[in-house]
Amino acid sequence: MSTLALVMIVKNEERCLEKCLSQIADLVDKIYITDTGSTDRTMEIARKFGAHLTTYEWNNDFAAARNYSLAQSDCDWNLVVDADEYLVSGTRKDLDGFLRDQKQIGAFQINDKYVEYSSEKGDEIGIVYTYVARLLPRGVHFTGKVHEQTDGRLPIRPIPLTFEHDGYLQTGKGERNIEILYEQNRETPDDPYVLFQTARTLRNMRRLEEAAVYYEKFYEKVPLKGHGYRPAGVITYLYTLMELRRFDKGLEIIREEEKRLGHYADFQFFCGLFYMQAIRSDVKAYIQYLPQIEASYLRCLAIGEVPLHQGVLGCGSFKAAYNLGTWYEVSGNMELAYRYYRQAAKEGYKPAAERLKALQ
Repeated sequence: MSTLALVMIVKNEERCLEKCLSQIADLVDKIYITDTGSTDRTMEIARKFGAHLTTYEWNNDFAAARNYSLAQSDCDWNLVVDADEYLVSGTRKDLDGFLRDQKQIGAFQINDKYVEYSSEKGDEIGIVYTYVARLLPRGVHFTGKVHEQTDGRLPIRPIPLTFEHDGYLQTGKGERNIEILYEQNRETPDDPYVLFQTARTLRNMRRLEEAAVYYEKFYEKVPLKGHGYRPAGVITYLYTLMELRRFDKGLEIIREEEKRLGHYADFQFFCGLFYMQAIRSDVKAYIQYLPQIEASYLRCLAIGEVPLHQGVLGCGSFKAAYNLGTWYEVSGNMELAYRYYRQAAKEGYKPAAERLKALQ
């Protein structure tokens, strides 16, 4: 039977490490943790779980640190997890079949939490689906100083593990990562993945003008097929253009991408928002897109939730239903407005419940 190790790099993770390890300890045979400079209780917590501990001098290179940590493991397989990622579903038995074939890499689902909006009752949290290739047969390593990727040519296949990640709710990651990404861009200026990650990091930091420069170059360089991050890159590029009110450029890309991304709920959801914002900015120039608002959200619901598309939870369900509710409300069709508000509220979307209450 194949052996499985948990392999981690950590630094000052006392906030989350115990929760992470307690939820995953039964899945693995051994735990290998490499510390890159903690000054809190991180190492003490790791010892409680019987982890094999090493230290590594941090040099602004995540792949180098991860590869050092992988080198400590003597197991057949290595599951690479961060301390702010928590196993919420999946067992060792679920992996048995996959672990029999070492000529593949496993990608597990992460539900990334982010602050979606703020209400009187506090911040509401949204979820973004992500798949990361982190179940590695022995001998596979990482490349890339930040947002690192596997270096092997083995096929990547989804595995039945789901993690929850709350790291994006913390502050400071963007400032740390952007300097490393700038360095990577100097070394590999035409790498579309590095361009995408640089653009997305700048966008998350609300440096939209700078982000748009990197997104444009990413869009020029990324191949049309074979890169799983392309849809997310194109869609977040479109959001950036919308926020910068570059509607003609956005329409150009929408027309170009309709055949490629039209089956993505996130793309259709964006289109509904985009057409509305474009019309608000210049009714005369964009009024012909008015019917497309309703059509886009209806397509979202027809597509449904597809986690493998790595989009935002709700774009194929309650978010689209809520936006349809608002569309029908401003259109004067209260019967349909109530129907879609109720659909969204039934799925637990608080803004819909709040709107229904306000309409009573």
